Amino acid sequence: MLSIKERYLVDENDNRIGVLLNIEDYRLILDELEELDSIRAYDEAQASGETPIPFEQALEEIERQRSKR
Repeated sequence: MLSIKERYLVDENDNRIGVLLNIEDYRLILDELEELDSIRAYDEAQASGETPIPFEQALEEIERQRSKR
């Protein structure tokens, strides 16, 4: 579990309206979100039932499609 120390910005009525994080915590959150996004993409690819292709082949196909435009 992430251990992040946050500080809050409050309005004149003491309602929390924002969060301050130190830059290291912010970068850690971004890294975690990127990893989560990759996991979700993997799960979606697995659920699609499509046959996977090698990464290099996928890049070649993308480049071929771009060159046709």
